[in-house]
Amino acid sequence: MADSSHPIELTVNGEPAEGVVLGRQLLVHFIRDTLGLRGTHIGCDSGNCGACTVIVDGRAIKSCMQLAVQADGSDLRTVESLSAPGEELDELQGAFTKHHALQCGYCTPGMLMSATALLDDADALTLDEIRRGLKGNICRCTGYVNIVHAVEDVAERRGKRSA
Repeated sequence: MADSSHPIELTVNGEPAEGVVLGRQLLVHFIRDTLGLRGTHIGCDSGNCGACTVIVDGRAIKSCMQLAVQADGSDLRTVESLSAPGEELDELQGAFTKHHALQCGYCTPGMLMSATALLDDADALTLDEIRRGLKGNICRCTGYVNIVHAVEDVAERRGKRSA
């Protein structure tokens, strides 16, 4: 099974996509190597850092922890879904810029996708809920404070911020 090929079809950033994957191929490698979407980063390959976070069927997942074949039939969103090159930054990307919530940028795609899922899913967010929602993502540069402020800013603008 691990060495056999499997055709998969899914929706990626609103567009139909398909491919043939080995049973052992990780979703992160399908995204980067087969689909050519390089915004999803590979960090630890063990689910610890969150750099590879994407949204599958509305839920933030670490794509280094899921097999590509498991995504068959799914709706997948990568960081490229937030804004295309040359387009204006989306609201969350703009808040990351405004609040200086990125430095080296390696964790940023995963942080953005975790925050997107958090903001999309919640009716209201406290500061602690924002911190917990980003807990699975490691950033070695920022100290997280500005990242939390950026997400809090967007939550407030969307009327999703609670005390």
